[in-house]
Amino acid sequence: MAIAEQISLINKQLNESAARLIVVTKTRSIEELKETYASGAREFGENRVQEMVEKQAVLPGDILWHQIGHLQTNKVKYIAPFVHLIHSVDSLNLLKEINKQGAKNNRIINCLLQIFIATEESKFGLDFKEAEALLADASFAEMKHIRIVGLMGMASFTADEKQIRREFKSLADFFQQLKNNKTGVSTGLVEWTELSMGMSGDYLIAAELGATLVRVGSAIYGPRH
Repeated sequence: MAIAEQISLINKQLNESAARLIVVTKTRSIEELKETYASGAREFGENRVQEMVEKQAVLPGDILWHQIGHLQTNKVKYIAPFVHLIHSVDSLNLLKEINKQGAKNNRIINCLLQIFIATEESKFGLDFKEAEALLADASFAEMKHIRIVGLMGMASFTADEKQIRREFKSLADFFQQLKNNKTGVSTGLVEWTELSMGMSGDYLIAAELGATLVRVGSAIYGPRH
């Protein structure tokens, strides 16, 4: 099925939910991205900073670029001028660097805290207590060039749907708790609006459980090159 047809199909599936589609474009060619853009998609997700920077330079300026992969502090400066949303903030140190680069570019950079909900040790992220501690840290309240707009998490890579549901629900419940308690909102640096969870194999479960953003690549393009 063509890229445009796949995107249309996924958008129809998400129509009854609050979820928006982030098209994961990592490893995909400029030609494929142009076809994706022509289908009407405007939110693209990349894992690698260098790849995002190269693609952003040659593609239309109204694309909203999402950094969805693990982000090293020394790479933040390359995407700070244009990135729309960083999904993978997993430390106070990284947030400080994003704030610093936001100041240099005279902009506020939107971020999600990445929460560890899976069983695999290879996944990155904060646990619930670490996330709350970050939001309560005195140095966080002094930042002026970041905005935390929600949470991101990745479920375990498993065929066990019950486990995936359990992990997504734990994240959705934590998100709701932070939202209800207005955690960090008084700083002016926090808005609990976005919950990023769900990829090609489990995005429908994520959407059902309250995701506002799903990150889908291989279900659109087929297996990675």
